[in-house]
Amino acid sequence: MRILITGAKGFVGKNLCAALKNIQEGKDRTHPSVTINEIFEYDIDTDESLLDEYCDKADFVFNLAGVNRPPNVEEFMQGNFGFASTLLETLKKHNNTCPIMISSSIQATCIGRYDSEYGRSKKAGEELVFAYGKETGAKVLVYRFPNLFGKWCRPNYNSAVATFCHNIANDLPITVNDSSIQLELLYIDDLVNEMISALEGKEHRCEFEGIDTIFNDSGRYCATPITHKVTLGEIVSYLEIFKNQTSTLIIPEIPDGSFAKKLYSTYLSYLPERKVSFPLKMNEDARGSFTELLKTGKCGQVSVNISKPGITKGQHWHNSKWEFFIVVSGKGLIQQRKIGTDKVLNFEVSGDKITAVHMLPGYTHNIINLSETENLITVMWANEQFDPNKPDTFFEVVE
Repeated sequence: MRILITGAKGFVGKNLCAALKNIQEGKDRTHPSVTINEIFEYDIDTDESLLDEYCDKADFVFNLAGVNRPPNVEEFMQGNFGFASTLLETLKKHNNTCPIMISSSIQATCIGRYDSEYGRSKKAGEELVFAYGKETGAKVLVYRFPNLFGKWCRPNYNSAVATFCHNIANDLPITVNDSSIQLELLYIDDLVNEMISALEGKEHRCEFEGIDTIFNDSGRYCATPITHKVTLGEIVSYLEIFKNQTSTLIIPEIPDGSFAKKLYSTYLSYLPERKVSFPLKMNEDARGSFTELLKTGKCGQVSVNISKPGITKGQHWHNSKWEFFIVVSGKGLIQQRKIGTDKVLNFEVSGDKITAVHMLPGYTHNIINLSETENLITVMWANEQFDPNKPDTFFEVVE
C-alpha cells in the first residue's frame, strides 16, 4: 500500500507519519493486515510537482492539510477548500479512485460559537469531498475532529491543552476566564489508531445531531469513538499536580485509558531540558542511605535502600504495613521472626538472581549486607506512604 499524507508536517500529520513508519519498518506489529510500501509526505514547502506523482501512485489519501489561523479570514477558504479542490482534481486527472480521508472540524456544524469563516470553510471542504465521492465512486471518509491534544501539538496556536501544558511546564502564566467551560478532547494516539483502522476498512461511521456525535454504521461522517469531556478547571488541576510531582513524588491515579494518563504523557512532552531530571532527597548516615523514589495516592510508595558492607538495617515490625524487599545489587540476608515466637525465617538474596521477599505484618525483620566490600542495593515497596505521625513501625531485633 502506498499512502499519501498532505499536511504531513502538522500536528496530526507528524504523529500519523511516525505511526505508519513504525508499521512499515516492522516495529509495530499490532496491525498485521496493513502492509505499507511507500509513504508520500506532502506539505506546504513540498515541491508542487510531486503532488501529481503522488496522486498517480497513492492507494489511500489522508488529507490533513488546512489553515487554522491565517493573517486574513479570506485565506480560510483558500486553505481549507482551495487545496482540497486541487487535490481532488489531481486524483481525477489520474483516474485514481482510491479512498480519501479528509480532516474536518466540529466547527463545520456552524452552530452557535462555531458559526465562523473557519467553520464555513471546513463545511465547504466536506461538501466538496462528498460530491467527489458521488461523482467518482471513490470511498470518502470525512472526520470532524473535536479539540485535539497530545505530543508535538503547537502551543499558543489553536489548542488550549497544548498551551496550558507548555506554559505550566515552563513556569509561564496561563489565563482561564471560566474554569467551568467543558471541552470535548480527542487524544492524538486514539485518533491515529482510528486512522489506521480506516486503512483497514474499519472506520467508525456516524451522523451529527447539532454538535453531538451519533454513531451509525451507515453514517455519512466518521469519528473516533474515544473522546473525553473535561472542564478547563479539571485540566489545570491535573497539570498543577503533575508539575508538583518533582517535590511531592506523588503520581496521581492514571488508570489505563483515562484522560489523566493521556494528559500526563502530553504534559511530559513539553518539559524543558532543565526539568527532565531532578534530584531526590537521600537520607544518609553511617550505614548507607534511604531514598524515596515514588509515591501514589492509593498504592503506597517505592524507595531504594543502600546498605554499606556488613551493615544490618531494619530490626522493626509493623501491624498493618507490608513491604516487598527486592535486592538488585550485592548479596544479603533477609530475616523475619513472628512477634512472640523464636523461629527465624532466613532468605538469602542477591542481585544475581533478583527475588521479591514479602515483609509480613506482625513479623520483625531486617536486611544484612553479607559483603565486606560491596554495597547492598534494595528496592523497597510499601503498601502505604510513610506517615511520621503514625509510622506503624516498632523496634525489635530479629535475634
